[in-house]
Amino acid sequence: MEDLGKKEKTEINIRTVTMYVVLAVLWIVFTCLTSSNFTDFQSSFISPRNLSNLLRQMSVIGIMACGMVLVIVTGGIDLAQGSVMGFLGCVAAALQVWHGMDTAQVILIVILLGIAIGFLQGAIIAYTGVVAFIVTLGGQLVFRGGILKVTNGTTIAPLKDSLLFFGQAYVSKTGTTVIAVAAILLLLLNELKRRSDKRKYNILTETTAKMLLRWILYSVGVIIVLLVLNSYHGLPVPVLILLLCVLAYTFIAEKTTYGRSLYAIGGNLEAAKYAGINVKRNLTIVYCLNGIMAGIAGIVLAARLNAGTTSAGLNMELDSIAAAVIGGTSMTGGVGKVAGAIIGALIMGTIDNGMSMMNLDAYYQYIVKGLILVAAVWFDVWTQTRKAR
Repeated sequence: MEDLGKKEKTEINIRTVTMYVVLAVLWIVFTCLTSSNFTDFQSSFISPRNLSNLLRQMSVIGIMACGMVLVIVTGGIDLAQGSVMGFLGCVAAALQVWHGMDTAQVILIVILLGIAIGFLQGAIIAYTGVVAFIVTLGGQLVFRGGILKVTNGTTIAPLKDSLLFFGQAYVSKTGTTVIAVAAILLLLLNELKRRSDKRKYNILTETTAKMLLRWILYSVGVIIVLLVLNSYHGLPVPVLILLLCVLAYTFIAEKTTYGRSLYAIGGNLEAAKYAGINVKRNLTIVYCLNGIMAGIAGIVLAARLNAGTTSAGLNMELDSIAAAVIGGTSMTGGVGKVAGAIIGALIMGTIDNGMSMMNLDAYYQYIVKGLILVAAVWFDVWTQTRKAR
């Protein structure tokens, strides 16, 4: 058992290190290719302005990936997520521009509608036995048509400043500093809690020095991000929303009985049923949670664009799935972390942003992202094969 635990830990570490290495390589390559003479970095990929824009752009995919991770962990998939997100964003725009609703009403209606859509898809999957692939593929077409119906084939704009806040505003530099300090303290508390739990169950294997070194490295990363963001306008509000979603869904996945049941369902469905887990109810709920993320992402996207458009969310479910898989979520179910998907979303966003700065045609972006997705799935299959030996 001890050898198996060490083997799984090594595989997780390899996956994590690989993600960071790929991200670092992409940043180095794009920085070299976008800086004019390798000394002027103010207009290059790593300029504070561009990095702030990158984080703002990837926040929508990151929010979507929070929900997608939980769905894939159960062994499911949601091919409708992008269309649902775009539909909800257009509904938000229509309610405000054409019906004069205030921002609080719009947000409430959109989130409730996201839950309702998730419930409908989840219930069909859980209680009728129709596979998630077919149900959500049908949903993709339904809600793509819904977008055309809601918008009447036109762009809905402009939105009120109170709604634009969620896509275009920044947290003050003082507020950004406070959030960074809170993040560093939260990381320390998490390390201490994890160490305490391991000691409680007599499985503590690492030294205090190793724990502190890991915390220091994470803290340095937070400080670097703080300095970069504060050298521009501060933390973009969409990124703050993403961080809150990550915290909430990480808590659900890792700290609740319900979250642990999702991993059990994805890991071994029959065993989960024998263990007394209400599989049908839990699957329905997970699609409701995914619907909430689609609603929030739709609001953020509409606010960032200052419009509801007919192309909103087009193919974005593919980026969400890719972010989850690149971040370590197994397509076979039972394995995955919400935080990992955010690194995956950052990698996808880096490819889009870097290639756009290089003025490359869009088809290059699709080719590169497709190759990275295939490589990530291959790596997952490889690790699963090693584990089975």
